[in-house]
Amino acid sequence: MVQRRSLLDIVPHFILALGVIIIAFPVYIAFVASTWDAATISNGQMPLWPGPHFLENYYRTIFIGTAKTTREPVGIMMLNSFVMAMCIAIGKIAISLISAFAVVYFRFPFRMAAFWTIFITLMLPVEVRIYPTYKIVADLRLLDTYAGLTIPLIASATATLLFRQFFMTVPDELVEASRIDGAGPMKFFVDTLVPLSITSVAAMFVIQFIYGWNQYLWPLLITTSDNMQTIVIGIKKMIVTQDALTEWQIAMATAVLAMLPPVIVVVAMQKLFVKGLTETEK
Repeated sequence: MVQRRSLLDIVPHFILALGVIIIAFPVYIAFVASTWDAATISNGQMPLWPGPHFLENYYRTIFIGTAKTTREPVGIMMLNSFVMAMCIAIGKIAISLISAFAVVYFRFPFRMAAFWTIFITLMLPVEVRIYPTYKIVADLRLLDTYAGLTIPLIASATATLLFRQFFMTVPDELVEASRIDGAGPMKFFVDTLVPLSITSVAAMFVIQFIYGWNQYLWPLLITTSDNMQTIVIGIKKMIVTQDALTEWQIAMATAVLAMLPPVIVVVAMQKLFVKGLTETEK
C-alpha cells in the first residue's frame, strides 16, 4: 500500500533543507576561495567551483604562513588552539567532577553556601574580571605560556551544576554497596560515579572544547609572541585594512582549517553528546 505524503510532511523537510543550504553555503564559498589565487578573488570574478591552487594554498597556509601579517604557519596556531581547548575541556571536567562529588556526597559546614558561591560565578564571565585576572597572570609570569592560556579559564560553574544534578540521581543503594565492599570515597568515585557519568562527560567535553577553541579575547590579551597565538587570533591578523593587500586565499584556507577540529569532535562524539543532554535522568 502506497502512502502519499501530505503537504504538511514536505514543508518541514523543505525548511530544514533550506536552512542547511543557508548555513553551509558560506562555508562552501570559503573553501572555494581557498583554492584560487589572490588576483582571482580580489577582482570579484571568483567562480563557484574549486580552483587549481588547492594543494599550494593549503601547504603554504599550514607550513609556511604569510610574512605580511602573522609570520607564523597556521600549523603552529592550530597546535596552540588544540592544546588550549584540550586543557580547558579536560581541566573543567576534572575540577567539576570532583567539586560536584564533594558537594553531593560529603557533609561539611557551609556545603550549600560553597555550591551557591560557585554557581554565582556564572554572572562573572571573563570579560568582567579581565583586569584582575590579567594582573595575576602577569605577576606570575605566565604571559605567552600554555598555563596562562588555560588555567584562568578552567573553573566551570556550569559543569559543576550538571554533574551535581546527575550525582543526585544516583541511587543510594550503590553507595551502600560500595561501603559493604570496603570501597573508600575515592574508589567509589573512580569505579562507580565516573563510569556512570560518561555521557555527561562527553557532552561537557564537546561544549568546553568548542568554547576553548573559539576563545579570542583572552588569548589576544596574554599572547604577545607570534608563536603562541591561536588560530582565531591568526585569522583576525590576516585580514588587514591598511595598505597591505589581504591574502584572501590564505585567510580562507585558515578559516576552513579552523572549522575542522570542532567539527571532528562533534561528529566523533555525536551519539554520546546527544545522549548526555537528552537522557531522562539528566
